[in-house]
Amino acid sequence: QDYTATIFLRQRWTDERLCFDGNKSLSLDGRLVEMLWVPDTFIVDSKKSFLHDITVENRLIRIYPNGTVLYAIRITTTVSCSMDLTKYPMDKQTCTLQLESCKT
Repeated sequence: QDYTATIFLRQRWTDERLCFDGNKSLSLDGRLVEMLWVPDTFIVDSKKSFLHDITVENRLIRIYPNGTVLYAIRITTTVSCSMDLTKYPMDKQTCTLQLESCKT
């Protein structure tokens, strides 16, 4: 069986190369993500996924003076889930959404 979910994936990390003087964060255009290091996060058991881009790309990049990066994207994904329906309709299913990274 499969299930489909729309999620807002928010990731935060610190990149000391991005430190700057100031006391306010910088919000960047999502197209600049190609210029930054971002984690190679993926959804385990995803059959298909897509990033939302209506009416504009649903992506946020915010950099704080200490080099902390906030990266948020809106994703819809279809994930496989093993279900035991032997007690249907009195059953209860638990499906997980597991995120991993290929490397650190």
